[in-house]
Amino acid sequence: MLLSHNFDVSPDIVPALSREEFTAVFQKGLGDRPSCQIRLVNHFHWIVEILFDLDLFSPQQIGEFCAQALADKRLDQGIERNVLPEILVLGGIKTTSPTSDSPDTLQTGDWGVDVVETLASKTFLQSIAWDATIASKPVDAIFKVELKDLQS
Repeated sequence: MLLSHNFDVSPDIVPALSREEFTAVFQKGLGDRPSCQIRLVNHFHWIVEILFDLDLFSPQQIGEFCAQALADKRLDQGIERNVLPEILVLGGIKTTSPTSDSPDTLQTGDWGVDVVETLASKTFLQSIAWDATIASKPVDAIFKVELKDLQS
């Protein structure tokens, strides 16, 4: 599974994360799951690779862990719950040919996952035509995790 970061929030509200900081979010957040291996990748779009045992976790579960790890990072940074961005984790299996055989490029059959921080997830999903994009995809080839309203 390869992760990218779509930061759709003003850095005045929430600080942007470097590639290394973004990777560390998941190394810490999934660190208590020994079957998960996390590494920084060298790619212009993809930042983090997460290898995990499909017998232990589904891609959706890994997406949920990722959303919580990012929320925890933001809370650890002292971001108030009422200004925390909404977090989307949008995953899909690559069905087309890869652009490269590099291990840091998404390969056919691998999960590509966009981790999104936004102040308006509904608007963001509309802007990328999420519903239209997933309409023709099998239900087991995509997932969406939404984490918002963390004010409790």
